[in-house]
Amino acid sequence: MQRLPLILSACLLLVSCQKETQVDKATREGILLMGNSADPKSLDLQVVSGVIENNIMRALFEGLVQLHPTEDLSAPPGAALSVTPDETFTVWTVRLRPEAKWSDGKPVTAEDFRFSYERMLTPSFGAKYAEMLYFMAGAEDFNKGKSTDFSTVGIKVTDPHGFVLTLRGPSPFFLEVIKHYTWYPVPKHQVLKFGKIDMVGNPWARSENLVGNGPYRIKSYRRNDHIEVERNPHYWDAGNFPLNGIRFLPVSNTFTESRMFRDGQLHVTNTAPPEVVDLMKKVDPGSLRQEPYLGTVLYRYNTKAKPLDDVRVRRALSLAIDRKALCESVFRGFKPAYGMTPPMGDYQPPRGVALDPETARKLLAEAGFPGGKDFPRLKILIASKETNAALATAIQAMWREYLGVEVEIQSKEWTAYLVAMQDMDYEIISGGWIGDYIDPLTFLEMWSAGNGNNRTGWESEPFGAKLKESFQVRDPAARHRLLREAEEILLADSPMTPISWWGKNYLLHPSVKGWEPLLLDNHPYTHIRLVPPPPKR
Repeated sequence: MQRLPLILSACLLLVSCQKETQVDKATREGILLMGNSADPKSLDLQVVSGVIENNIMRALFEGLVQLHPTEDLSAPPGAALSVTPDETFTVWTVRLRPEAKWSDGKPVTAEDFRFSYERMLTPSFGAKYAEMLYFMAGAEDFNKGKSTDFSTVGIKVTDPHGFVLTLRGPSPFFLEVIKHYTWYPVPKHQVLKFGKIDMVGNPWARSENLVGNGPYRIKSYRRNDHIEVERNPHYWDAGNFPLNGIRFLPVSNTFTESRMFRDGQLHVTNTAPPEVVDLMKKVDPGSLRQEPYLGTVLYRYNTKAKPLDDVRVRRALSLAIDRKALCESVFRGFKPAYGMTPPMGDYQPPRGVALDPETARKLLAEAGFPGGKDFPRLKILIASKETNAALATAIQAMWREYLGVEVEIQSKEWTAYLVAMQDMDYEIISGGWIGDYIDPLTFLEMWSAGNGNNRTGWESEPFGAKLKESFQVRDPAARHRLLREAEEILLADSPMTPISWWGKNYLLHPSVKGWEPLLLDNHPYTHIRLVPPPPKR
C-alpha cells in the first residue's frame, strides 16, 4: 500500500519530463525562438544603428548581395543578380533581379535604391548611419549640405533593373560594405505614401504599414514581448528555404535569458554571462558556443566636458586599466585590446594602450590632479546589464587604486542609454563597436569629425587626412599603413579607450542546424533548419 504514492510520483515525473516545451513546439512548426536583448529603436532601417535592429532588418529586408552561411568573405547574389566592378574597383554596375518584389507584391526597382540612398543622405532626415554611404562619390558633400543636387552623388539609374555606382576611390572590398543594412532599399511608394522623403518618424515603418523585400514579413509585434516574422510570399526565393518564421524576444537580463534557454523557451540566446559560461561548461557543454566576434569593447570620453577636455586626463584614465585582469575576471573568451581595431587579415593595429600606472599618475599630475587630488567625481554611464556593471565596478576600483580618483556608476535602460550617448549627455560611457564589414576602416572611420557614431565631440584634422588619403590607395599594404597611422593618432588623443576585443559567448539549442561561426555573427536565416532531436530511449 505504501508503494502507491511512489508509483504515482514516478508517473507524474514521467509525464512532466515528456511535456512539450516551447522550443519543442516551435521546432516542430519551423519557428526560431531568438533572444534579442531589447526592443528595436525603430523598424525603419535608415533610422537604426544597432546590432539588435540588425538582427531584425536582415529578416525583413535584403541588400544587393546576401550573407553566406559559412564563409565570411563570400557575397552570393541577393536583390541583385550581379554587382560588377570595373578594373579600378571604383565603378560598379548593378543588375537587379527582375522578379524581385516588395512584400506588398510591387516590383523592386533601381529607383527604389536611388531613392533609398537619397533619403539616407538628405541632411534634414538626420540618418545616424549616413556615413556608411560615403563610399559613393559626392555622398559626403550632399549629406553635409555642400551640395544640394543629388545628381552629384555617384548613383545613376540606367533602366528599371539597373544602376551604376561610382565610388570615392578604389574599393576592392566593396561587396563586404554593401552587406550592411544601410545599403538595403526602402520602398519608395510606401515611404512617400505616409510622408515626405525627409519626414522624421514616418509611420511607414510601423509594424502594420511596413513593407520589405526580405524573406520574411512582420506577423505580430508587441513591445516588451516579441516581434514575430513569417514567410514573405512575394520574396523571389520564397519556397526554397526551410525556416517558416522567427520570434525575436527582447530579454534584457542575461541571466533570465539563460534560464529561459535551459527551460526550453529559446533556441538561441543573444549572449551568455561569464557565470553561465562556467556553469554550461560543466552541465551542458554541447549547447555553449564560444566564437570569435569582430568587435571591440570600449569606453567613450566626452571630450567637451571638463576635465576630459584635457588629453592628459584621458590618457591617464586609459593607462590605468588592467585589460588582462578584466578579461580574466569579467569576460570569458575575450582578449585584451591594445588598439581600437582587432587584428584582421594583414592588418595589425598599433599598440596604443597598456597598463602603465606610473605614466598615468604622471600625466594626471601634469593636468593638475596629483594623486587624484581635487579630481571631480565623474560618472560612468552604463546600459542596464550585468556584465556592464561588473566591468564598470572593476574599472572604478582600478582608477581608485592606480590614480586615487573616485567615479560613480550610473545605469540606464537601453533606450535611455542610447539617447544619452547620442546627445552626449554623459562624462564617461561604456560601449562597444561591432564591425559593419570585414575591413579595418569600419573601426576607424566612425571617429571622423561629425560622424554619427563618434559621439565623443573629438575632431582631428591629421586623423581625417590620413583616412581620406587611404580612400585613394588601391595597394593593400600602403592602404593599411595609412590606416595604422590614423589609428596611432586616435589612440594618442584618446577620445575613447579600447578595453577588449570581443568574443561571442551564447547558447544554441541542438535542434538548430546551419548556424555556423561567423566573424560578424550575421547568420542568414534562409540557411537555418530546425531538426527535432531523436527521441531518448
